Amino acid sequence: MTSLTLVRRIAARPAIVFAALSTSEGVAAWWGPGKFPVISARMDARVGGGYRVRFHSGDGREHEAFGEFLEVVAPSRLVMTYAYAVGGEPEEEGRTSLIEIDVCAINGGSELTFTHSQLRNEVSVASHRGGWSGAFAKLVEQLGEV
Repeated sequence: MTSLTLVRRIAARPAIVFAALSTSEGVAAWWGPGKFPVISARMDARVGGGYRVRFHSGDGREHEAFGEFLEVVAPSRLVMTYAYAVGGEPEEEGRTSLIEIDVCAINGGSELTFTHSQLRNEVSVASHRGGWSGAFAKLVEQLGEV
């Protein structure tokens, strides 16, 4: 099992970043790699609540990720399971991984630390790193970079 961690500095206060991460409207604006759109996003950001996000990727396929919120501490922390209902990285078929997101205030905005763990192998890590990097680039573009 292996993981990846990404850190982004965003020119918005933690409450704004947290809303972008935890609401249907917020997630619909940035989830998924590159310029490919979110098709649908449903977020119920409370412990035991679920989420489901359907999006396109660069290869033209549709992917749908879903999971359950395990920890929700507004505006600083989200922990959730992550699995694919449709598409996704073939290495992760039928598996559930874990996402942890921490948001802390810094001078000029927020620092977001994103960790996706319990991935099967380095092939999956590389695929997810590319996808999440593209998604967070959209988030930073939307909210600004510190």
